[in-house]
Amino acid sequence: MAYDEKLASFRQARLNPFDRGEEEDGAEDGKIPPRLEAKSELYCSEARTHGSERAMDLGLAEDHFSRPVGSLVACDVEHLEQAIEECKRLILELPEHSERQKDTVVKLIHLRLKLQELKEPEEEEPNLRVLLEHRFSKEKSKSVKQTCDKCSAIIWGLIQTWYTCTGCYYRCHSKCMNLINKPCVRSKVSHQSEYQLSICPEIGLDRQDYRCAECRTPVSLRGVPSEARQCDYTGQYYCSTCHWNDTAIVPARVIHNWEFEPRKVCRSSMRYLALMMSRPVLKLKEINPLLFNFVEELVEIRKLRQDVLLMKPYFITCKEAMEARLLFQLHERQHFVENDDMYSLLDLIEVASGRLSCSLTEIHTTFAKHIKLDCERCQAKGFVCELCKEGDILYPFDSHTSVCHDCSAVFHRDCYYDNSTTCPRCARMSERKQDDPPDVKDVFT
Repeated sequence: MAYDEKLASFRQARLNPFDRGEEEDGAEDGKIPPRLEAKSELYCSEARTHGSERAMDLGLAEDHFSRPVGSLVACDVEHLEQAIEECKRLILELPEHSERQKDTVVKLIHLRLKLQELKEPEEEEPNLRVLLEHRFSKEKSKSVKQTCDKCSAIIWGLIQTWYTCTGCYYRCHSKCMNLINKPCVRSKVSHQSEYQLSICPEIGLDRQDYRCAECRTPVSLRGVPSEARQCDYTGQYYCSTCHWNDTAIVPARVIHNWEFEPRKVCRSSMRYLALMMSRPVLKLKEINPLLFNFVEELVEIRKLRQDVLLMKPYFITCKEAMEARLLFQLHERQHFVENDDMYSLLDLIEVASGRLSCSLTEIHTTFAKHIKLDCERCQAKGFVCELCKEGDILYPFDSHTSVCHDCSAVFHRDCYYDNSTTCPRCARMSERKQDDPPDVKDVFT
C-alpha cells in the first residue's frame, strides 16, 4: 500500500477504532492489534518529522517579538538561539542574492536584537544623572543614529538606553556611564575662558611618555599599539578613541594668519571650541594690532561698533527707543553695546565671510534713522558746530564730525582740526568754574 493510502487508512482507524471487528477484538483483549500498531509507529514517525520541521522554522513563522513574561524568558532565549542557528544554516543553503535569502538575513538580524534584549533586560533608568560635572539627560529618540563617545560604538536607540550631557553634548550608552573619566567641557569654559593662542604648540610624544594626552593609552606614530593623532589646537597627541579626526577652525591661526581653514582636533578640543565660539574673549588691539592694517573689513566693523556706542546714550534716555527695544537687535552680540575692542571667534568668522558687515550696517542704519528722523527728543540732542556756526545739526556718529574727548561736544571734522584754539565749550565751562563762589567748606579749611 502506498504511503498516502496507509496514512489515510490510519487516520480513519484512529477516528473510528471500533468500526472493524479486528480492532474491536484487539481492544477487548487490552492489546494493540498488529495493524494498528504499525499505523501508530507510522504516525509517530510522521509527528517527529513535522516536529523537526517546526523547530527549523522557529522564529521565522512565529511571533518572537512580544515580551515574554515571568519564567518563560529562559525558555524563549533557548528557542531564539536555536532559531538563530537554523537561520544561519538556511542562509548558507539558499541561493545567493535570492529574495528568500534576503528575507532570512533580515529575520536573523531581528532575532539577534531580540536575543540581546532578553539577555540584557531594560531596567528603569533615571531621567537625569550627574557625573564629573556632566548633567546627563536621558534621550527619548529611538530612530536617530548616534555614536557613543566612550566606546565609539553605535547607539541603537531601539534597544539601548543612552544619555546626552546638556552642557557639552557628550553622548554615551547607559552601560558606559560608570566608565566615563572625562569631565564636562562646559566647566572648563566657565573656569578658563581663554584660548590657546600659540599655533599648534607641539611638545613631542616623548614628553607625553608615548601615551594619549587624555586617556593615557599607549600610542605611536607607527600605529602600534594605537595610532597617535595630533590635535592642531593643543599640539598634543591622542589615541583614536579620543581623536576622531574632527575638524574645527583654530583661533590662533585666525588671529595671527587670518586663516580659517578647519584643522583636525581631538574630541575635547572640538567641544571646547564649539562652546567658546560666541564668547568675546579676543582683544585684537593687544593680541595682534597689526591685523587692522591688513584687513579692511575689521576697520569697517570697528567704526560701526564705535558708532553704536555713541548711539547708546540716546536710546537709554529715550522712552520710545526703550519701548521699541532697539538695542535688543544686538542681543546675540551683547558685547557690541559694551565695548569696541573685544571679539568672539564667531565675529571674526563672519567678518571674513562678509555677513557681519551686512547685518551690522543694517542695524546702524535703523539706529541712525530713529535718532535723526523718527524721534523728536533724540533730534533735540544734536549739536551745532560752535567753530563755524554753520551747517546742519551734527551727531557724534556722523562720518564728517569730530568729538571733543573732554566735554563730548561735536564739531565739523575740518573745523576741529583747523582750529588752533581750545574747544569753545571746554573754555566756557572753565570760566564758569572760576566765576562760581568758593564752597563754604573750602573757606574754613
